[in-house]
Amino acid sequence: MENVLPKYKRPIIDTIEPKVDVTYWDTAIDTFDEKKFRSSIIAVINYINPNLLKEKDTTNDIEIIQMQGSAEIHVKITADIFSIKASFLKITDNTNRIALLRKVAEVNFSDMNLAQINLHNDNELWFEYTMPLSVCQPNKVYNLLREICIYADDYDDQFIENYKAVFYKEPKKKALTETEETQVWEQISNVLEDYKNYTAFFKEKRWDDYEWDIIVISLLKISNMPYVHGKLRTDLEEYIKNLFNGDLDFKFRTEKGTNFMKSLLAKTKEDLMSNVYYADQFISLRWRSSEQIIKDWANKRLEMVQKYEKDLSNFDLSYYLQFNFLKLIYDYNLEQNYKNVIDTVLEEVSGLDPTVAVTKLTKVFYTLHDGSINKLNDKKNKGFFSKLFS
Repeated sequence: MENVLPKYKRPIIDTIEPKVDVTYWDTAIDTFDEKKFRSSIIAVINYINPNLLKEKDTTNDIEIIQMQGSAEIHVKITADIFSIKASFLKITDNTNRIALLRKVAEVNFSDMNLAQINLHNDNELWFEYTMPLSVCQPNKVYNLLREICIYADDYDDQFIENYKAVFYKEPKKKALTETEETQVWEQISNVLEDYKNYTAFFKEKRWDDYEWDIIVISLLKISNMPYVHGKLRTDLEEYIKNLFNGDLDFKFRTEKGTNFMKSLLAKTKEDLMSNVYYADQFISLRWRSSEQIIKDWANKRLEMVQKYEKDLSNFDLSYYLQFNFLKLIYDYNLEQNYKNVIDTVLEEVSGLDPTVAVTKLTKVFYTLHDGSINKLNDKKNKGFFSKLFS
């Protein structure tokens, strides 16, 4: 096998996530400071997802019911109270009830900051939180909504598999078209095939430390596909989090990641594709981005990039920038101009020798660092990609 970079193909659809509308955030802060608490909450919801309140009368009590993947999110705003709850799971005769409730208690005391999972009617579990409008500071409202949406959607698949609970309500899924399914399966298959080939290549060369890199790159590629859901997405998130956890021993993280990759390789097409579909979302799973946020992100990595450049470590720098660009997409709800640039350069360097690829990758990195992407993406500036990658 040649020493070339892994293949990359952007997802067949860039994103189906709600886009944050930043124009509402200042309104949310200002109206809260003016003690217009209801207006502040409405601004926060419009900031999160402007579609949620479209065509709704916001002068009276407001009720929003919207799916977040497999969880149904209920938001209510009255003259005095803001409440949010999410249907979670039902306990049946087949459920390992004691183990499930023990895990629920653990989540309530560890993962959750504000909301709690409550038991109703002895067999229903709901995420819930209620507070007076006067304490609905915008950051608190945003964090609460994000916390419930993410944990309700993540934990249901885990608890169903581990404890034999059932969905409170069957999730709404929209299947991919036959053509889309073929394309997605080809992309996932290519990622897994690349992993096998590069793992064998690194072992042959005795470059054992690069096993971590190819695991991370592989998992991020799959997780960044916006139509990957269910238990597969939850597992991907867990292992990605562990792989980047510097508090854990590097060898331990790599071994855990290797075992997970083996489990993915052992799955059938039917197993993997059962987690691939379109699902509605209340809020984006990724953090808001801006030019300054991306510049700060690049600045934190500048020292390492310059060290690799000084040492002429083209191989190390190529892999470092690959997984960092993929992690940037994973962490942030990027504007389309940023997403286009990153997807394009990753496709451009697919199959290239690291000494050739590194020039293209570093050019994009410094473009992110100095904030010049918006200028280059100006529609009046023709030949954008040819200028960037020439």
